[in-house]
Amino acid sequence: MPDASLLETFETPVDTPFMIEHVAEEFTSLCPKTGHPDFGEVRVVYEPKPANAGGQCVELKSLKMYFQSFRDEGIFYEAVTNKIRDDLAALMEPTWMRVTTDWKGRGGIRSVIRADHGPVPGHVH
Repeated sequence: MPDASLLETFETPVDTPFMIEHVAEEFTSLCPKTGHPDFGEVRVVYEPKPANAGGQCVELKSLKMYFQSFRDEGIFYEAVTNKIRDDLAALMEPTWMRVTTDWKGRGGIRSVIRADHGPVPGHVH
């Protein structure tokens, strides 16, 4: 199972709002039906809480190691996306976050999966 214990944080460096975007271009996992490798890009965009509210940012080496823990995991695209969102949201408790996975095509079909945490900035409810 992918290992969320690999993830580490550091304190948000400022008290003002800002957005962070991390892109992992070489993400791999395994198709749970065929065992074949799935290749994709993972994009994590989030607004950490400010430093004066105890905000945390994910440390990049730990994020890379966490992503690599999916490499031998038989897991559907949708589960990958939601697992990453849930693990990062639990770790950092950001104001808002979106995880997008963009999978390489197979059999003429490409998939893009998005999972949000918190209210989307600028979105009227």
